[in-house]
Amino acid sequence: MSNTLFRTKKVEQSILDTEEPEHALKKTLSALDLTVFGVGVIIGTGIFVLTGKVAKENAGPAVSLAFVAAGVACALAALCYAEFASTVPVAGSAYTFSYASLGELPAWIIGWDLVLEFALGTAVVAVGWSGYVRSLMDNAGWHMPEGLSGREGADGFGFDILAAALVLVLTAILVIGVKLSARITTLVVAIKVTVVLIVIIAGAFFIDGDNYKPFIPKAQAVEAGSGIKSPLIQLMFGWAPTNFGVMGIFTAASVVFFAFIGFDVVATAAEETKNPQRDMPRGILGSLIICTTLYVLVSIVVTGMQHYSELSIDAPLADAFKATGHPWYAGVISFGAAVGLTTVCMILLLGQTRVFFAMSRDGLLPRFFSRVHPRFRTPHRPTILLGVIIAILAGFTSLSELAELVNIGTLFAFIVVAVGVVVLRHTRPDLPRAFRTPWVPWVPILSVLATLWLMLNLPAETWLRFAIWMVIGVVVYFLYGRSHSRLGRHEETTLGEAQGPPGGPGR
Repeated sequence: MSNTLFRTKKVEQSILDTEEPEHALKKTLSALDLTVFGVGVIIGTGIFVLTGKVAKENAGPAVSLAFVAAGVACALAALCYAEFASTVPVAGSAYTFSYASLGELPAWIIGWDLVLEFALGTAVVAVGWSGYVRSLMDNAGWHMPEGLSGREGADGFGFDILAAALVLVLTAILVIGVKLSARITTLVVAIKVTVVLIVIIAGAFFIDGDNYKPFIPKAQAVEAGSGIKSPLIQLMFGWAPTNFGVMGIFTAASVVFFAFIGFDVVATAAEETKNPQRDMPRGILGSLIICTTLYVLVSIVVTGMQHYSELSIDAPLADAFKATGHPWYAGVISFGAAVGLTTVCMILLLGQTRVFFAMSRDGLLPRFFSRVHPRFRTPHRPTILLGVIIAILAGFTSLSELAELVNIGTLFAFIVVAVGVVVLRHTRPDLPRAFRTPWVPWVPILSVLATLWLMLNLPAETWLRFAIWMVIGVVVYFLYGRSHSRLGRHEETTLGEAQGPPGGPGR
């Protein structure tokens, strides 16, 4: 039984499956498209919100070093993703990579994890986008009825119609074609990056050097059970966390890390890339480098404009401009945040549908969902199904308590990919690798350690919810996936042919 649970799918077979006419995606994306996708999904609320929170509570002006530390942790994972995406250019990202290296059950688990991660991520971002849009509408004197704004009205009904409408519109765009999605994303990302550059360039003229003193504030002990640290850290290591000081920088890094989540979604589009061996590493690493640079510059500017102890937690960038007497920039920043979140939502939805599509094509989910649209060559069936479900989810649920499941799901995928790189190097050293992760196994090992540390910073409740979802996934696998696996059926057919007809000798 263990042999069937950990049977691997050959890379050659995975690539061959992408050539079946009914299940083949259209190859239209370039390295620039992938980089834009990466920047589009990474730059979201993190850069507009987290900067003030961690500067005020954890690191002071040294928050820029926290972004560097988080960027390094992400770079370790990105190097592993780049090797896999260029070696196995098939839709599914970490799911497909796991199937080729670790086996079917681990692949199913990570696929099940990614479906939850991207679904909740899309819904959470849609709700956040709705909040920004309602704020802009309120400033213009237009007010949404309470019952349709996510807040309960007089009749007790509450449905966030803006969040649901956004998801449905993006679903339609993804059905029509990934190239159209790339064009829209390029336009929106251009607007978003322009707003970020305005913050950096304009804010540089309002920097006061005294606000950087002290650059690394003196460490302050945090009472046990309080702060952002998970009880798991205190339970396992007996260490009471500190704010500020050198350790405060690493505490902040564990928070701002989540502003980087998204570059892994680029790998889900490998099958739709014209030259994945060359372009996937460029898209993954290029988007991460661009975003890390922007994050560091923004954090330096905002902590120079206003003393870290006075920064706003909800809207630090906008409020820093207000504090210096330039409220006009605050409106521009809010507009950029609202526009920018549309791309985050779109690319997360794209990533989820590609994972679902890949699992369906392998038979682990109903094959009905693996047929592409005859005209658009997109996985329209899972896109429509998931889009409607997420629209309903975003409309009725705030998801504030479930948002951290997105984080733990992503981090779990990072670990699986890092381990998979080492395993595939050992089991298939003959595979052509257009990009090779340097210093294997040390880079993957460092990636696993950094990721585990960040996971331990999550609340124990998040671990419990994650474990429950994984248990449900294992049950579904044994009830459906294992018996419908195309790989398993192929092995049974091969074995039957080898044994020959019943009662006769094998041939």
